[in-house]
Amino acid sequence: MSGLDVKICGLSTPESIKAALSGGATHLGFIFFEKSPRNVTPQAAAELAAGIGDEAVIVAVTVDADDDFLDEIVAAINPGILQLHGKETPERVRALKQKYKIPVMKAFAIRESDDLKKITPWLNVADKLLLDAKPPAGSDLPGGNGVAFDWSILDSLDREISYMLSGGINIDNVEDALKLSNAGGLDVSSGVETAPGIKDNRQITEFLDKVRQLANNKAA
Repeated sequence: MSGLDVKICGLSTPESIKAALSGGATHLGFIFFEKSPRNVTPQAAAELAAGIGDEAVIVAVTVDADDDFLDEIVAAINPGILQLHGKETPERVRALKQKYKIPVMKAFAIRESDDLKKITPWLNVADKLLLDAKPPAGSDLPGGNGVAFDWSILDSLDREISYMLSGGINIDNVEDALKLSNAGGLDVSSGVETAPGIKDNRQITEFLDKVRQLANNKAA
């Protein structure tokens, strides 16, 4: 999409995967976290990912997963990226990169400009950065809560830093997300759902169509 990556995350049905691929999504995310309504098992993800091939990058989303679980996930779906959404340390990420030889995307919870400072130690460690909104009080989920943060604070971020933007993005605000950020990619999950974990294929198609239009206009 004119150089813009778009990830549809929390996929759990063949129909939603087809809609994402047909719409031009560059990344497809499978969530391996039992507390999430979008959770899938490695076996289920393997069946879902079987027909993806080289059409999109498969992203395995985990939250403080141990090596045994990561071994199972990697063996099942051979992901193109490991997305870490927990409290992993830079040392942990280095170890995982060395073990699996797979790029790592580290997620950060953002609410205010001071939260952006936590990115610095990771700039030469993680292969990709994901800036997500801090979860609301009481939430068991580090992401997929359908809330956004004030994207205007990203203007203070070094323009050379490449990141994906996540958190509450949908068809109604994606234009603002692109205008207010320097994001090289967008990550959407709840923004294309009718209920937590229930993807709406029509919304996936319409969202990707809108993003393609905006990206092409920006490139023109």
